[in-house]
Amino acid sequence: MNEQGSTKRSFLQSVRDISRNPEPERVGQRWGFGAFLLVEAVFILSAVFITAVGNSFGATLENSTSLVLIGSLVPILLAATLAVVITYVRGNGPVVDLRLSMTKEDVATGLKIGLVGFVLTYVAATVWAKIVGEGNATSAIAELFSQANLPLAAAITMFLYMSFIGPICEEIIFRGLLWGAVERQGWSRWAAFVLTTVIFAVSHLEPQRTWLLLVIAIPIGVARLITRRLGASIVAHVMNNFLPGLSLLLLSVGVL
Repeated sequence: MNEQGSTKRSFLQSVRDISRNPEPERVGQRWGFGAFLLVEAVFILSAVFITAVGNSFGATLENSTSLVLIGSLVPILLAATLAVVITYVRGNGPVVDLRLSMTKEDVATGLKIGLVGFVLTYVAATVWAKIVGEGNATSAIAELFSQANLPLAAAITMFLYMSFIGPICEEIIFRGLLWGAVERQGWSRWAAFVLTTVIFAVSHLEPQRTWLLLVIAIPIGVARLITRRLGASIVAHVMNNFLPGLSLLLLSVGVL
């Protein structure tokens, strides 16, 4: 990712800047909410198609590691790739339209906010598990893989998906494409922050974990909000997922 020139600002200056300096008009961007809906449709339909094909061969999410891996990786990669393609075909490319760049400031901000977010997530997950029970507080994928003695290659693939591939792709889709669609309407960055946070949580289609996903999404959205670039939110998202993903990797191969 390319580094864009910017004056180094303190965290407080970045926060104050949120409302003072609105985003410039998105000149040349000819995509909006329709692009996001198309990307989400590709994600959902591809996941349904892969599951249906797997089921036709007798594979289910409960008994087939391959189906879980393919069904997790392919839809999110297709959706994120389509989002990037749309910016080339109907706009100025991902660096301009999705703010897909990363500076040293983004990395530092993302790490700091990601660490805070991880602590908040841990506390929220602990509280949420006591309220709804351990089984309902854990994501479906995490629950499945924590109970499986996976081949090393499969465990590493899932770790890479949970810790890096998933976060990067989700940021492109939600705080890149959806955020850009909101701003194109002339709405404020606060509106983009709130809307992307809520839709991110709801779109996981895990009703029991929606409130927990909201807590997870807030710090990630803050990183995007104060830096105005996707790089910081990607780093924050990776930070939030890395240790849980590593723990799941060690657990699934029998180390823990």
